[in-house]
Amino acid sequence: MDTLVFLGTGDAMGVPRIYCGCETCNEARAGGMNARLRSSVLIEGEQDFLVIDCGPDWRRQMEAEGRRGMRRLLVTHPHFDHIGGLPEWADACRWMGYRGELYAPAEVIPVIQRQYPWLGGHIDMIPCDDGIQLDGWQIAAWRVNHGKNGYSYAFRLEKNGYVWVYCPDSISLTDEETRLMHGADLLVLGTSFYYESAELSSRSVYDMTEAAELLARVKPKRAVYTHMSHDVDFRKAYILPEQVTLGTAGLRIPLVKSED
Repeated sequence: MDTLVFLGTGDAMGVPRIYCGCETCNEARAGGMNARLRSSVLIEGEQDFLVIDCGPDWRRQMEAEGRRGMRRLLVTHPHFDHIGGLPEWADACRWMGYRGELYAPAEVIPVIQRQYPWLGGHIDMIPCDDGIQLDGWQIAAWRVNHGKNGYSYAFRLEKNGYVWVYCPDSISLTDEETRLMHGADLLVLGTSFYYESAELSSRSVYDMTEAAELLARVKPKRAVYTHMSHDVDFRKAYILPEQVTLGTAGLRIPLVKSED
C-alpha cells in the first residue's frame, strides 16, 4: 500500500514570515502548530518514493523524514517555492553517485535550466506532458490558471482504481481545467487564505470559501488544503466542507480505496 506524506503545507513565504508579528506568526515562531514549510508531498511506495515539488525547505523536509537521498521528482511549476531546493538535490545526487530524474511539463524544463544551468550535470529532466508511469501510478499533467502568477500544473495519479489529484497553485479554474478532478478519491488543493479580500486580478491561489465552491463542482471524496499563508490559524474553527482536512507536515494518508 502506498502512502501520501505531507512534507510542508505553507505558501511561498512559509510561516512564520520573518517580518511579521501577527498572532499566527508569533505562535509559529514559538514552535507552535502554525509553523509551516513550503508545500511538498512524498509518495511512499513499497520499494521507493517520489516527491512532488522541491522548494527551499527540501533539505529540512528530507531530514524530518529520515531520508538521505532522493532519486525522482515531479515539478508543478518553476516558481522558487517549488524549485528552490534543486541545487541541494543536485549536490546530493553528485555525492550519492546517481543521476536524479526530474519530471515536468516541457515548458517548465527550460525555465529551470535557465535558473540553474548546472543541474544537468547531475539531474535528467524529462517531459511528462503525454503522461508517465512511476511505481505503478499512471500520472497525467495539465496546465491550470495561477492568476497573476501565470500558470502552474496539476497532477492526476491513478493506481489500482484509486485516483488523487495534486493542485497546489491555482485559481478560477474553468470546466476544462477541472475535468480530471471530478470524483477523485482525494484532492489536494492550495488555499492560501480562508477569505482573501484583495481584488481577484491581483490574486493567484484559491481561498477556502472559493475552494468550497470548487469542491461542490468536482465532488472529491476527500480533500486536503495546502499552500496556506499566515492568514490561516490552525487554532481557529473554520467553517469547511465536511470532507476537508487542513494539511500539516507529517500527515499521512493511505492511497487505497476505502471499503465504502
